[in-house]
Amino acid sequence: MESRNGVTARLDHRNPLVFDTHELGRRPGALQRLTRTVDAPKDFGVQGVVGVPEGAPVELELRLESVMEGVLVTGTARAQAEGECVRCLEPLQLDVEAEFQEMFSYPDADDRGRVQAEPGDDAEDDEDRLFLEDGLFDLESVLRDAVVLALPMQPVCQEDCPGLCSECGARLADDPDHQHDAVDIRWAALKGLAGSLGDGEKDEMSGAEAEAGVDEKQEK
Repeated sequence: MESRNGVTARLDHRNPLVFDTHELGRRPGALQRLTRTVDAPKDFGVQGVVGVPEGAPVELELRLESVMEGVLVTGTARAQAEGECVRCLEPLQLDVEAEFQEMFSYPDADDRGRVQAEPGDDAEDDEDRLFLEDGLFDLESVLRDAVVLALPMQPVCQEDCPGLCSECGARLADDPDHQHDAVDIRWAALKGLAGSLGDGEKDEMSGAEAEAGVDEKQEK
């Protein structure tokens, strides 16, 4: 069977994220509920920030409803994501629950569910729609978008994480009393200048004492 754009259906019913709607038929109002645990595909999150590891279990609860123009899919996905705290850089895990709803249209139906004699020419409109292919639909792209939107863009290990010490990089949550003595660079500079002057005075005194010793010897 060919898709709306004249391309042979390429979906594999053995793919765990491909679902079969033949049981629903094209009977508006028919319902089907499914639960399935699948392995998370690659790039299931925000790269380098937080995401569900590839191969990690994702629990799906789906409601498939047959309507005039296609199959309306409503669902919830639950999984555990991994990432790094943006404040203290410690690894973290968090539970993710993502809800989604998407319409998968019949290839031969228009927006009002009427069967079309020929496929439409509105390519731009088709780009925004998802279609059934021989009664099958692939949930991967819908699921990925829903999970990414449910993930925090700046994950933290705890809401009040104090982060790292700006001076030494120590994790402040491990040592709440951690602090460094504040040193004003202006005072440090004056202290250094005073030290230099002190050393100069010592050298002058040593030189004066040496000259006095020589004079005493000459007088004797």
